[in-house]
Amino acid sequence: MRDKKETILLDAQLISVIDNYAFDAELPNGHRFVAFLRRNDQAGPLPQVGARYTVEMSPYDMSKGRLVIDQEQ
Repeated sequence: MRDKKETILLDAQLISVIDNYAFDAELPNGHRFVAFLRRNDQAGPLPQVGARYTVEMSPYDMSKGRLVIDQEQ
């Protein structure tokens, strides 16, 4: 049994807001998906539309991803 979590880190641009913690995002190759804000990052400032963020995605489901926000910025 595999204990490692398989994820892919990609750069994406936020296109629009769905709700407070979900966004439409687009990869540089044109692929669009829903990006969610991680629970730990919900207390901080909300991401801005048009900004580029790193997104963590599963190789098995490329329709959604999780925004990775660096707390040191």
